[in-house]
Amino acid sequence: MEEVLLLGLKDKQGYLSFWNDNISYTLRGCILMELAFRKRIAMVKDPNRRKYALADRYIEVVNEKLTGEVLLDETLKMINSTQERMSVGQWIDLLSGETWNVMKVGFQLKQVRERLAKGLVDKGVLRTEKRNFLIFDMATHPVTDSAVKEEVVKRACTTLISRSNGSTPALTDRESPVAFQQLRTVTMVCAAYAANVLENALMYLNHEMREVAYTKVDELLSDYSQYPFTSPASKNEVAGKDLQMEIIAAVLNVFTKMDSIL
Repeated sequence: MEEVLLLGLKDKQGYLSFWNDNISYTLRGCILMELAFRKRIAMVKDPNRRKYALADRYIEVVNEKLTGEVLLDETLKMINSTQERMSVGQWIDLLSGETWNVMKVGFQLKQVRERLAKGLVDKGVLRTEKRNFLIFDMATHPVTDSAVKEEVVKRACTTLISRSNGSTPALTDRESPVAFQQLRTVTMVCAAYAANVLENALMYLNHEMREVAYTKVDELLSDYSQYPFTSPASKNEVAGKDLQMEIIAAVLNVFTKMDSIL
């Protein structure tokens, strides 16, 4: 989540594009993927689930232990608190506030972008300033530690213009620094693509390399938005973790249907 937000933020101004309608929805999907990476949630173990599309399969909490990350723990508690089983697609909608059911409005996860930014402020990556936009003041979060963002940009570009996928772990991975490092990078670039912020990383490439990168990210989305993953490079990393990895594929499958990448 933090890496996708970082790619979207303007370094000096410290805010996201006002025209970006996709990042909030994408970040909710990233939260579900992070919980799956941390072995907190998984698909419900039911042989009949394969009759349904990935995004329509039910998920459940398999480990109630808190992560120490406020947004992750809030989401974990919400999923664990409901007696009604819901799917990956339903949870992303609910966390985004996209529901007509007044009984489920309380599942909306609020101020995700601002809370993620404040978390990065606490980690010394961003700082907080107040900026005047003519008729209102708004808190902004310019980049303080440019090396962190440069690393994310470099990893995204390297992944998309080389044959290898991935490099280093995500910023939030405190429990297991190398867990799913390759797959994390793949999901980061796919999420950034869905959130309309990937271009901020690819702007450093020439036109030809950008075309290569966009072709590659389309291929990655195709490979990893179905399960089992079709990429041979993923097999060793995800072996024996099907119920977790199905959630990763399901979230990416939801991303493929977003307007930004149709």
